[in-house]
Amino acid sequence: MRTRRGDHSGWTLLTNHARVLLSIARDPGARLRDVAAECGITERTVQGIVSDLEAAGYLTRTRAADGRRNQYRIDTASPFRHPAEAGHEIAGLLALLAPRPADVQDVAPDNSARQP
Repeated sequence: MRTRRGDHSGWTLLTNHARVLLSIARDPGARLRDVAAECGITERTVQGIVSDLEAAGYLTRTRAADGRRNQYRIDTASPFRHPAEAGHEIAGLLALLAPRPADVQDVAPDNSARQP
């Protein structure tokens, strides 16, 4: 039996990591509380996911000019982690599912730090 499009129970196509990344791509200055609400997960879970994404080089976190919030930058040249998507950059996913704010700049990829 197929589930209806409006049925949000069960499994989903995107992981929480993908949802958090997409949420930050849509609003690089978002508070983690807001990202959590958008993704339907706890703020603590979002904190862990942001740490994972930062450690893997998908995003960098800096303090915003107001000194109260973080500002995130995404390295759109980062590759997907699973071998089935080898050779694809996350830029395609972001372009498809996260409209880019006009003031967002890509982080220049540092290929020397990447492992093959």
